[in-house]
Amino acid sequence: MRRFFPLHRKPLPVPSPGRLLPVTELVDEEICPYYDSKKFYPAKPGEVLDGRYQVLFKVGWGVSSTTWLARDMRGHRWEPEDVVALKITNTGSVERESERAIEECIATADRSQRGYQLFRTSLEHFEVSSPEGRHLCLAYELMREPLWLFQRRFKDGIIPLPIIKTYIRFFLIGLDYLHTTCNVVHTDLKLENIMISFEDPEILNDFMDAQLESPMEYKIDSTGRPVYRCHNDFGPLRKVRNIPKIVDFCSSINLSSDDDLGVYPIQPDHYRAPEVILGCGWNTSADIWNLGVLLYDLIQGEELFRQVLDAEDRYTPKAHLAEMIALLGPPPPELVSRTHARSRNDWPEAIQGADGRLCETAEQYFDGPFFDGDGNFLFDELIPNRTLTDVLPPLDERNREGFFIINQDDAGLVAGGQKIGPRIDRASISPTKIAVHP
Repeated sequence: MRRFFPLHRKPLPVPSPGRLLPVTELVDEEICPYYDSKKFYPAKPGEVLDGRYQVLFKVGWGVSSTTWLARDMRGHRWEPEDVVALKITNTGSVERESERAIEECIATADRSQRGYQLFRTSLEHFEVSSPEGRHLCLAYELMREPLWLFQRRFKDGIIPLPIIKTYIRFFLIGLDYLHTTCNVVHTDLKLENIMISFEDPEILNDFMDAQLESPMEYKIDSTGRPVYRCHNDFGPLRKVRNIPKIVDFCSSINLSSDDDLGVYPIQPDHYRAPEVILGCGWNTSADIWNLGVLLYDLIQGEELFRQVLDAEDRYTPKAHLAEMIALLGPPPPELVSRTHARSRNDWPEAIQGADGRLCETAEQYFDGPFFDGDGNFLFDELIPNRTLTDVLPPLDERNREGFFIINQDDAGLVAGGQKIGPRIDRASISPTKIAVHP
């Protein structure tokens, strides 16, 4: 079998394209809401961008970008070459410059801190042109796979608890750096946005050999853009020595001060914190909520909240809040009071809701109100008959106490003995204190 490494300092010959797919078949990014093919860069295998990166294989995609494994062609030909994950953003993407600024802040704020190493930020950036405009390109360290796929490598889709405990400590150290040193809220913490490193460099060599022998399927869409099917399965684990890193800062927010609060909707539906739904302002504590939900997802291998979407896969905020109340108890009165005071405040700019209408307040966006003037929840009939004890994973007593508070009056998720739920002020939780807890 041909060995791919070391490479040469000239463009690598690329094999013929794979199977041509029907134009009616949706491929990767085409399933995204509000998809617009013209905004995507028409990358092709073998293409050299900016005179230095040769695009080889598509390894990722999203609403506003595609990501490609690319070889860095700079340097002397006898030196080992580097490969990177090259993210090519859409033209007109308003988040691209803010994402680059956030990454620059994370990469330079304080490299002496341990948390700095737990984020994947761009190595360099440049722009390329297409008929539709300019596209920002960001070169990153190439990583094995997202945490959700790594999770499936283990028996029954459950990562062993000792590994989870180690990873949680990494996440907490990273969040402490992000929140206290960079003053940044990630806002989009989920299994997809945590990437895992390679455990063995030979995996990448074997993957490249396999891809050259089995090229990507593709289609030509109605605009003439080639759309390639992503190839990003690096195969079974050969050993367990992978390091997680938090990625993707296109939705991250830099708060100007500790007292600054965000107002616009953030976070994926399943991971959305109650203060976001209630429209009473959010800060770094929203990331702590994400941590709690991620903790359950990792340990149990399934989602904690199960009635977030209706039968037509539409997000239902009132049902989500009802399930939070069932599992974790009602929100504190001060949170409800803040909701009444702020949820009807006009945002600086209206934004489009899921149904297409323009919304000027959180109450409009999430179809509130949810509580009456006395603080009573308006949708008691939606509260399911389940408690946190009903959904706890099968841990032994010692480990269960380490992760959960399970008495009926004060149920909640716990990391290192500190509770993560709506009945406490999550802003008071220090990720560092949790990380060093035995």
